[in-house]
Amino acid sequence: MITSPAFKGKRYAVLGLARSGAAAAEALLASGAEVIGWDRQPHARAPFEGRCRLIDPLELDLTGFAGVVVSPGVPLNSHPIGPRVWQYGLPVIGDIELFAAARASLPPHKVVGITGTNGKSTTTALVHHILQTAGVPSVMGGNIGDPILGQAPLPEGGVYVLELSSFQIDLTFTLDCDVAALTNITPDHLDRYAGFDAYAASKERLFQMQASGTAIICDEDAPTTAIADRLAAAGRAPVRVKTADLDAAGLAEGRSPSLAGPHNAQNAAVAVAICRQLGLSDAQIAQGLASYRGLPHRMERVCEVEGVVYINDSKATNAASAAPALAAFPPDPATNGAPRIHWIVGGLPKEDGLGACADHLANIAAAYTVGEAGPMFADLLEGQVRVERCELISEAVRRAAEAAQPGEVVLLSPACASYDQFRDYEKRGLHFRQMVGAITGCDTCIETADRSILP
Repeated sequence: MITSPAFKGKRYAVLGLARSGAAAAEALLASGAEVIGWDRQPHARAPFEGRCRLIDPLELDLTGFAGVVVSPGVPLNSHPIGPRVWQYGLPVIGDIELFAAARASLPPHKVVGITGTNGKSTTTALVHHILQTAGVPSVMGGNIGDPILGQAPLPEGGVYVLELSSFQIDLTFTLDCDVAALTNITPDHLDRYAGFDAYAASKERLFQMQASGTAIICDEDAPTTAIADRLAAAGRAPVRVKTADLDAAGLAEGRSPSLAGPHNAQNAAVAVAICRQLGLSDAQIAQGLASYRGLPHRMERVCEVEGVVYINDSKATNAASAAPALAAFPPDPATNGAPRIHWIVGGLPKEDGLGACADHLANIAAAYTVGEAGPMFADLLEGQVRVERCELISEAVRRAAEAAQPGEVVLLSPACASYDQFRDYEKRGLHFRQMVGAITGCDTCIETADRSILP
């Protein structure tokens, strides 16, 4: 657990006592802070019974508090906690801001912060893996893995690798990253922001918090290029990354199959740039790229049965993140260029239309539409590819398994959120694995369901 004397004697309210909130409350209590905690769920409050006051901060006089810690899932644009706290002149913060405040009492270290609409989880896990392979002490946290405050402090020379969503950045004000990186920006989470510009500005704040660290930007879309240009105009000289840099460095050829596809080439290019800034050699980086196992639910090769490969890409919750998965499996020349993807698509829609997925329809042998967005996708795709209206993933897997031929791919890459039928994309991906196992009889699917999130 990460603690700090900076919190001793101060008073904090913590709203939400699940994962990151519980870790924040524990770290504050262990540091000698006074904590008032609250969660609507009794089971989340139970571990703190008798250890701190359990009161909803909406009912508190917050005079004298140092701040209110909330979960990134709390929508500040609509939840009453924001106006309630701000009227006292207090900050609404997250666990990452507490980590930033605790850094001064940790052994000398570096922090890498990685954000972006798509690819930040893979990039974070890949950087962590490369560092570990090279013998550099590191942990990953933030929007991936265990909450950062709940992890043991690193020894001198260690690197904290943080995946940071826009929601987490919104709750952070003093995180001065030694290396801050941006993968890409496409429309997402617009229900939480006044518009796309506000969403992009949230990502940009990661660089604005830096005092003297390195800014790394993959400037392959207009919003990221604009941010890089603004930093350059301010004299920051960002490191600009292109996907093609991976080939130019001779690092593309030996990368792991878990890094297949153009989107993973972009992720790898950003990870390479980060690791170079941390002082690793290209030989050390190449070793990590070759041995990376990948993350569950992100282009995860679940199994191969009778020549058909089953891919779980449940993390693709928008069209921009599903499109690279479609691009990763072009027609096979050995079969006269016949399309080979059996695409399972649908869920809770985040946008209208096919977006970037429309550029890769020639790769699709058939589409199996599911969930609330199923009818929309079916209407958009009919006449362009063969469409099977399925509603449920179980039915989609059954039909796809019956139709797929050796050399073809059954791909769950939904281009939608999961909340119409599942709690989160992880539950959706787990269900897909289980259905593949039940329908094909593949024991490997059950084994992969138990894999750790760590690569």
